[in-house]
Amino acid sequence: MPTAIRGALLTFKDDPFVRDLQDCMVYLDDAVVVMEDGKIAAVGAADEILPTLSPELPVTRYPDSVILPGFIDSHVHYPQTEMIAAYGEQLIDWLNNYTFITEQGFADQAHAAEVASVFLKEQHRNGVTSATVFGTVFPQSVDALFEEAASYDMRIMAGKVCMDRNAPAALLDTPQRAYDESKALIERWHGKGRAEYVITPRFAPTSSPEQLEMVGALAAEFPTTLIQSHLSENRGEVEWVKSLFPECRDYTDVYHRYGLLRERAIYGHGIHLSEAELDVLSGTGTAIAHCPTSNFFLGSGYFNVKAARDARRPVKVGLATDLGAGTSFSMLQTMNEAYKAAQLNGFALSAGHAFYLASRGTAEALGLQDRIGSIEVGKEADLAVLDLKSTPIIKYRMKYARDIHEALFVQMTLGDDRAIAATYIAGRRVYPA
Repeated sequence: MPTAIRGALLTFKDDPFVRDLQDCMVYLDDAVVVMEDGKIAAVGAADEILPTLSPELPVTRYPDSVILPGFIDSHVHYPQTEMIAAYGEQLIDWLNNYTFITEQGFADQAHAAEVASVFLKEQHRNGVTSATVFGTVFPQSVDALFEEAASYDMRIMAGKVCMDRNAPAALLDTPQRAYDESKALIERWHGKGRAEYVITPRFAPTSSPEQLEMVGALAAEFPTTLIQSHLSENRGEVEWVKSLFPECRDYTDVYHRYGLLRERAIYGHGIHLSEAELDVLSGTGTAIAHCPTSNFFLGSGYFNVKAARDARRPVKVGLATDLGAGTSFSMLQTMNEAYKAAQLNGFALSAGHAFYLASRGTAEALGLQDRIGSIEVGKEADLAVLDLKSTPIIKYRMKYARDIHEALFVQMTLGDDRAIAATYIAGRRVYPA
């Protein structure tokens, strides 16, 4: 049966980093969205859509709210849910002292299933309707996530971590095992329902050249899969990569040499990239996942989104929580930190640009703009409803908001999970506040 919701509506029809924001942003102060068979069947101004609907179709009203495209998290580690807010390390020590210990527990599929359930429920509470997710080296950790996501008909992109050196023995595979286990997962999950597989070398330091060759061969064999990893997060990491791959020009060249840069490949962080590296990413269609809360938490630096999106050689950028170094499931809080990172680079990120990055911008980075990321007829019906008066101070502050741009900036600066009134996935409400 169709369902319908009513409220103010915000979506994007183009890229505000390339065109004027006003030409890219669509805002209606009273709109109706009709959903049927998991897709958006109709959308428009309430006075146009309501007369076309059956009198028997209930319309759920969300006053003082904005209907948004569901948020898309472009880089997140679900196994790190249990270690979010781990104290006091920078990247490499944090991996050794927290992450690698935690991930060993995911050899147990029952434990993986428990964490996957908590992780997805938290995403829904924060209006996240799709995500690109790291599993662990254990294939069963990926099975657990895909199985849980399938129960919601949720678009999840995930993969088994490939890692054959510089980590505890319990977490290491081999080049051949990485290939075999990843291929089996691809054949089991890729394109089944709304699941997509992501080929996932953890990062260059934890894969030998032999493993990267195998992973590159897998990517060539399965060109419709996504690829994800990490790139240029921490200055010490960058120097480490130079010592491990002295034959490569730079960190980006490591992935390029093994055939791992292409459309629908997305790399977390990209903070310390040279202009030459940005040129390569732009030319290959490779995207960066901007992870501001984790970058600040681990002291890694602050990504320059304006420089990355330079029209002379634009690099696609998605927005990401990067749990568990990331400190919040909330994409609103992630936008808040992205604003601060931009300010440190001399650029004031507008609310319009931030909400674009969290929706259509990330969809474009993942090559999914024809399916998700905006509210249009025929798109998948993944929506978040933003309560504009979710806390006493936000309610008070909204009395003085002059327009929708200021209202949205208030939301991304002060809002968190309490601001999500409802989350819809494939047309079904999976989270009501």
